[in-house]
Amino acid sequence: MSTPPAPPTDPEQDRAWRERLSPEQYQVTRLSATERPFSGKYWDHHDPGAYRCVCCGAPLFTSDAKYDSGCGWPSFTAPAPDASVAEHVDRSHGMVRTEVRCAHCEAHLGHVFPDGPGPTGLRYCINSASLDFEAQADKPPPSSPPGDSSR
Repeated sequence: MSTPPAPPTDPEQDRAWRERLSPEQYQVTRLSATERPFSGKYWDHHDPGAYRCVCCGAPLFTSDAKYDSGCGWPSFTAPAPDASVAEHVDRSHGMVRTEVRCAHCEAHLGHVFPDGPGPTGLRYCINSASLDFEAQADKPPPSSPPGDSSR
């Protein structure tokens, strides 16, 4: 774990993020804000698929690792196997926590806590505003064996 990145200082990059993201997405991902509990679009979302970084599209979490922790934010037991997730020490607000960021673009995602269910015992508490959801594509029906005339 390392110290979290500083807020953006490049005016051009900051302007690009402001233009690309909604005000809430910008506040959460670029300035490390937190959305109110039970207010985000994914806290009670149960469709199968993948959650990606709203800023850069990097893979972060899958619906297989998502669970209802009762905290009001999307909760996951682990990042996706191919995830771009980095952890940093967060000493803000008079606490010591583990912040979770996108390893690709440094977007603030949320925090990880050691109070989750097995097998990891972790609760990745993530802001909906930092996520995009990609629904799992429906699998095509199995093909009929050759010579099957039931179609």
